[in-house]
Amino acid sequence: MTAVMRKDWVRALSAHPPAKVKALAQQLTAGAEVALVRLPQAGLGLLSLVDGALGEPYYLGEFPLSACGVRVSFPSGEAGEGGAQVLADDAELARAMAILDAILAAKLPGWQRAAECVGDGELLNSEKDKRRRSMLAATRVDFSLLSNAEEDEDED
Repeated sequence: MTAVMRKDWVRALSAHPPAKVKALAQQLTAGAEVALVRLPQAGLGLLSLVDGALGEPYYLGEFPLSACGVRVSFPSGEAGEGGAQVLADDAELARAMAILDAILAAKLPGWQRAAECVGDGELLNSEKDKRRRSMLAATRVDFSLLSNAEEDEDED
């Protein structure tokens, strides 16, 4: 099985182009029955926060969100359920990720290919995170130098 925790599978799969994820889900379910447990939906989610001073809720903004839940059954009798919520306006992508979630969770036929895809996505994400951390480190400012400069001016 993959070393990536289930809660991180969608993020890892999201590192790949949507067409690749959809194609893999279609290949792995050839000959299988895919039943929808939760209809694929695409829309917007609202990010709500609570005001710190008054304790009243307010909406910070919206984001694209797609969700789906499936049950995958193979003729051999093996079956599993999976679901996915994706930060994208693509219901078919959510369906594909839900299929891969079901295949991985229940170790259905082809789960090794799905695990490999998740592992590759995790590597892509870790490289992206490393680049982001290095960019953040490059913008870090050492404010201790400012306090020394003020002391030097006071001495003159």
